[in-house]
Amino acid sequence: MSLVDVTDLTVEFGSLRAVDGLSFRLERGAALALVGESGSGKSTVASALLGLHRGTGARVGGSVEVAGVDVRQASDDELRRLRGGKAAMVFQDPLSSLDPYYAIGDQIAEVYRTHTRASRRAARARAVEVLERVGIPDALRRSRSRPHEFSGGMRQRALIAMALACAPDLLIADEPTTALDVTVQAQILDLLHRLREETGMGLLLVTHDVGVAAESVDEVLVMRHGRAVERGPVADVLGAPEQPYTRELLHAVPRVDAPRVIHAGSKEPEGAPIASADGASADLASTDVASVELASVDLASVDLASADVVLAATGLRREFGRGKRAFTAVADLSLTIRRGETLGVVGESGSGKTTLGRMLVGLLEPTAGEVRYDGHTRAGVNPAVQMVFQDPVSSLNPRRTVGESIADPLRARGEDDEGRIRGRVRELLERVGLEAAHCDRYPHEFSGGQRQRVGIAKALAADPRVIVCDEPVSALDVTTQAQVVALLGELQRELGLALVFVAHDLAVVRQVSDRVVVMRGGRIVEEGLADEVYDNPQDPYTKQLLAAVPALDPRIAAQRRAARRELAAV
Repeated sequence: MSLVDVTDLTVEFGSLRAVDGLSFRLERGAALALVGESGSGKSTVASALLGLHRGTGARVGGSVEVAGVDVRQASDDELRRLRGGKAAMVFQDPLSSLDPYYAIGDQIAEVYRTHTRASRRAARARAVEVLERVGIPDALRRSRSRPHEFSGGMRQRALIAMALACAPDLLIADEPTTALDVTVQAQILDLLHRLREETGMGLLLVTHDVGVAAESVDEVLVMRHGRAVERGPVADVLGAPEQPYTRELLHAVPRVDAPRVIHAGSKEPEGAPIASADGASADLASTDVASVELASVDLASVDLASADVVLAATGLRREFGRGKRAFTAVADLSLTIRRGETLGVVGESGSGKTTLGRMLVGLLEPTAGEVRYDGHTRAGVNPAVQMVFQDPVSSLNPRRTVGESIADPLRARGEDDEGRIRGRVRELLERVGLEAAHCDRYPHEFSGGQRQRVGIAKALAADPRVIVCDEPVSALDVTTQAQVVALLGELQRELGLALVFVAHDLAVVRQVSDRVVVMRGGRIVEEGLADEVYDNPQDPYTKQLLAAVPALDPRIAAQRRAARRELAAV
């Protein structure tokens, strides 16, 4: 009997069919990746395996069997025993999955007691055991910590530990590494691989990152519009895809080993649907990936050396806390940004990238040093330097229309003619590839990529000369990433903008940047022209970052995993 047996699965939300006649099997101990763009239905499938659509109003059809349980026919008690006991799920955002009030160990112990009726002491011991197993140092002490005291990677490890507490037969991982930097991502993927080897559990990985799939699974199932497009061994599907859609999906993946390219053709089609199945919405629910084309750019034709310096940071330092608890996030950092150039800033979480970006914009005052714009020092927020944030949801007020949010910078600089304000807002929305009529909609009515476009429109409202982009595409699928990057490049060429592109995705940074700085521990450890830094890195840390980038070739991925395992054993 297969561990997972799905036959003709359909899931409908109102008039939207999110999953349309999907069938697949997963054998015990095997690993399968569901790969596709936002809106393809992959997360909806994962939820259906645990019966999470029950009571939501969704209409589920077909047959779903997991670990011998008929999920559609199971009683509520049977489903509770399945969830966490025989099958467990690790979600994308550990902060929303963990209770901020209770200690990590107590939350894991509660799951264990629910399924085993163990004593409190035995449950706490099991919590420490699984935390040790997933690589949490000093697990006994850290089990008493609350979620906010863990880093992003440690929180994800804690969720995996919770999933392992009852030794499930199946682990469902829904975008488990999306918000993590490349080195932590590599650690989590290595952990999942090791746990499969040690426990023999099956793995269903849901991801929009093809490289993550190559690192982690035996087989790949490519989804589009709720249907299976192609399935097969990971090496065959990624190495010699048969379907045009799969080829185009792979073509849209930014490559860390390829020279810089520019993504062209950024505007979404008129009337592109806003409703979607996978939580939010899909930018490309009715768009071919082929519409996102790649075109080479001749870097030699861009004479940055003669361009004006628009922003210069000298001796920047930023400390948080006081006395013995003082922490230096950025230490004695200097850089320049020229008109029309894109400066990429890369590094692990905690390297100081975001702190640097916020100081450049004026959202944080440096403890020491200065930021000069056009040769002049200015304290506080500078309207000529704007920021596009990683999470557009948190930077947009859910109770206000996007038009009202975009209008804020216009009103802040003294514009009081409501007609002119509304006209400018509509113009900005059209400029970033949305419809002018969208100004009266609220943030939740947009997809992730569309919300990021709204964030860009809000930044443009102040007529900036520099835009600092803080992880602007980290949570988007590859085709939506390409669209947002294309839009930024188009705006840069037309308006002469300078861009500071802060990201942990080294492949994306290479494709958009003229120059790159690599940060570690609040300092720049390497900087130079993008192709030179990537093709011939000098600092060991830069080499370590590049080695952690997922490879599309499963054979190379296995070699890198073995090398990381040997290095960790030294």
